[in-house]
Amino acid sequence: MVRLVDPILPAISSQLNATPSQVTLLFTSYLVVTAVAMLITGWVSSVIGAKRTLIVGLVLIIAFAAAAGASNSISQIVGFRAGWGLGNALFIATSLAVIVGSSAGGFAGAIVLYETALGVGIAAGPLVGGLLGTISWRGPFFGVAVLMLIALVATIVLVEPTPRPEKTSSIIEPIAALRHRSLATTSVTGLLYNWAFFTILGYAPFLMHLSAIKLGFVFFGWGILVALFAVFGAPMLKSRNGTPNTLYGALLTMTVISLVIGIWSDHRWVVIGALIASGIVVGLNNALVTTAVMSIAPVPRPVASATYGFVRFIGGGLAPPFAAGKLVEHYNAHVPFVLGAVTAAVAAIVLGTVHKALVAADHDEELPVSHERQVAEDAARQVPAVEENPSSPKVRYSPIGGSITSLGELRTQPFIVAGLPPVTWSGVMSPCAMASRTLNFWISPDGGMGNSSAKNHIVGTL
Repeated sequence: MVRLVDPILPAISSQLNATPSQVTLLFTSYLVVTAVAMLITGWVSSVIGAKRTLIVGLVLIIAFAAAAGASNSISQIVGFRAGWGLGNALFIATSLAVIVGSSAGGFAGAIVLYETALGVGIAAGPLVGGLLGTISWRGPFFGVAVLMLIALVATIVLVEPTPRPEKTSSIIEPIAALRHRSLATTSVTGLLYNWAFFTILGYAPFLMHLSAIKLGFVFFGWGILVALFAVFGAPMLKSRNGTPNTLYGALLTMTVISLVIGIWSDHRWVVIGALIASGIVVGLNNALVTTAVMSIAPVPRPVASATYGFVRFIGGGLAPPFAAGKLVEHYNAHVPFVLGAVTAAVAAIVLGTVHKALVAADHDEELPVSHERQVAEDAARQVPAVEENPSSPKVRYSPIGGSITSLGELRTQPFIVAGLPPVTWSGVMSPCAMASRTLNFWISPDGGMGNSSAKNHIVGTL
């Protein structure tokens, strides 16, 4: 369903007699509802299980996409896009966690698998949307419903059932998680970046004056770059320059691209070239920011995903209509893109404040994968968690001196275990387990700690 609707935005505007700012409300209703719904996705998943959450999300997307295709006014489409956003939140917040739990390649392998699938959708979606848009502006909406119906059947048949967690998540956890500086910082970075990105994505099509199929080919070129740089470019640049430096370069590139469109907004081919080039930045950010948030956020992975999604989608939802459409109506087409350039530049500055944490996360990933580390990673992906051994000592497991923000700190930071002196973790902690914040470990009478492969182990949670 990725980007199927983008090529038909001008067609909707002309055929439903709507202004560009009214049409971009399709982004606002969709993204803002997605953002707010992100706050409850963890709670829903903990109540009904991950697979059922995916199914509910897909059913909502199918229903509201079909309803949007059957609409006769822009206000109806905007309303149905809001319901679509609710389904989208349930689906995207849960899908990555399910892929990580099912992947045999661990956390990093799951991210590559996830981004590869996303890249294929991003590349093919606009072209399919453009082809369907030549028939009618309704075509892409019905196309999404059909594709998501196929995804629903595949999920029901192929995804293994997932039991509900023993502990129900709190609805306020994603908001409370913003007290952690690393997560708050990366989330604000995402908001600022999304402001620039969705300004380009939501309003640039109106500057090109192209048919639906031609817009489809433009976004197809954009999507190819997204896929290539998410799957191949991001790992290569990360290994060469590190995550923070690669992201700084990507955000500054987005600054230049936004500024180019802002200066030459009345030159069609400049706008087309700049939009396609922005696919490089989107691909890098899709791959690296997701991994960075999961690596440095000191909260469970589903909570980190929900918090980050909430903040960044708010930026995407507000940018197109209020920063682009309204600014063009009151000033000119240059202003919103210049503003987008400013927000992208500020995003790079904000991200720089967690530079050390990003470097530490990169360092942790470079550590060799021992047999014990693989055992721990496999254990962290298992659902449900291992039950406590009744004969094992009860544990009060808490870090001394604050939260843990990197694998390196986890290996050196003393912990308090009830009835024992402060101990230091001497076992193995994988990036996957680090992100889930759940440790399977054993404790010896003298205060030693080991990994989950030991016979008598219990579960400790940060």
